[in-house]
Amino acid sequence: MSRMDSIVARTASRLEGLLYHGGWPVRLARAIGIRPEVRTIRHDVDLRLDSVRIPPLRIAYASDFHAGPTTDASVLRAACADLRAAAADLLLLGGDFVTGRPTEMEWLARELGAIPAPFGRFAVLGNHDRWSDADSVIERLESAGIRVLMNANVRLAPPFDRIWVCGLDDYWSGRPDAANAVRGAQGIRVVLMHAPSGLLDLGSERFDLALCGHTHGGQLALPGGIPIVVPQGPLSRRYVRGRFSIGNGSTLIVSVGLGCVVLPLRTFADPEIVICTLS
Repeated sequence: MSRMDSIVARTASRLEGLLYHGGWPVRLARAIGIRPEVRTIRHDVDLRLDSVRIPPLRIAYASDFHAGPTTDASVLRAACADLRAAAADLLLLGGDFVTGRPTEMEWLARELGAIPAPFGRFAVLGNHDRWSDADSVIERLESAGIRVLMNANVRLAPPFDRIWVCGLDDYWSGRPDAANAVRGAQGIRVVLMHAPSGLLDLGSERFDLALCGHTHGGQLALPGGIPIVVPQGPLSRRYVRGRFSIGNGSTLIVSVGLGCVVLPLRTFADPEIVICTLS
């Protein structure tokens, strides 16, 4: 992303915050009966292991919260309740916790940090997090017990110690370094990134499962989930939602996310969390 593009994007985000001051778009949406239900999307991913078997690992994933004036907080609270109910081993979060101001995510960080995940809670930043204030977003997440992986990885504890979670910085707004993100990850690699265009940053680096969001499934889509407009990124339309086989046994899962930007509504792109079982 060029410096000029970054300035334009930041300015647009701040203008949106000023225009929607007080959260009137969500109040209007509620008044006319718009409050989408959160769906739970489930995937089973079979891994081909050369030697030692591991027990199934249940991963809960959510992204694109966009806490702020265009996202109904009750939808995010419902998503957090569903994530708690999933009783997953691992919680992964794909960024865009806020749209414009880090202060709007304080309650959300506490809710996410209270979700049981015995093998860890990990996150990456999205473009909106960086445009608002990356350091403040990171501070709030890590104070809540959520570790932010910025071009870094972590090995899970036994019996999942053949699995590494590799966090890749955002393709558009960050400084992705795939080599650093996977360095030393010699076993199963679960890549956490914000946008599907992160595949371009991964290049030839091996991975088993990649989880991302960013696209919102278009947020406003036609019947059948055909997106009208997608967020910036060369792969945003190609991998707009769902599950994809990337080749060499690699799987990409793209979530439509939870929150809204610009307008407080979604069509044919209902908010969702993802439960993925590695076996």
